[in-house]
Amino acid sequence: MAEKYKNKYRIKSTRLQYWDYGWNGAYFITICTKDNECSFGAIENGDMKFSEIGRIANTYWTEIPNHFPFVQLDEYVIMPNHVHGIIIINKDNSDETKETRQNVETRQCLVSTGLTSIGQKRYRNPGKNNISSIIGSYKSIVTKHANQTNKNFNWQPRFYDRIIRNNREFLKIQEYILNNPIKWENNRNNKDGLWI
Repeated sequence: MAEKYKNKYRIKSTRLQYWDYGWNGAYFITICTKDNECSFGAIENGDMKFSEIGRIANTYWTEIPNHFPFVQLDEYVIMPNHVHGIIIINKDNSDETKETRQNVETRQCLVSTGLTSIGQKRYRNPGKNNISSIIGSYKSIVTKHANQTNKNFNWQPRFYDRIIRNNREFLKIQEYILNNPIKWENNRNNKDGLWI
C-alpha cells in the first residue's frame, strides 16, 4: 500500500523497483521550482538570461562532480523554472564499490522490516552516492545560497528521473535539452506561453 503524501493523498513511487539508483548508468533529470516560479531568469530570443539565483543554480550544477567524483555531467540547461540535465554515474569496479552496493549505508538506524525489493528497501533506506543524494545535495546548496538573495525561493518536493537505456535515447535527450530554450514559448511549464 502506498503511503499518504503529506497526509493528503496516496502516491506510488515512480522509481523502478528493481533498480538501484546508485548503479552505473546515465540518468535524465528534471528539477522544477516550487509552483513553477521563474526564479532562474528569462528566455530572450531563444537564449537563457540568468537571474542571480539562476547563476547560483548554474554554478552549483557544474560543481556536482567535485562533490561526487564518480559523476560525469553531460548536456544540461537551466531554464526559468526548471533544470534539465544528464548525470552519468560511473563508479569503478573496486571491492569497496561492490561492497557499498551490497551494504548501503543508512542515514539513520532502521530496524529490519523484511523488505525484499530494492525499491522497498530504498523507501526505508535512501542511502548515499545515488541519484537521490546527488539531487538532494544540489537542491540544498542552491536553496541555501538562493535564500540569501530571495527568501521565497524553493523547489518542488520531488524530481523527475529517467534511466537512459541506449545510445539512441541518449542522443534524443541531449537534443531535447539543447533545444529547450528555443522551444520555451511552447513549453508546458512556461506560465506565459502556450500550454500543450
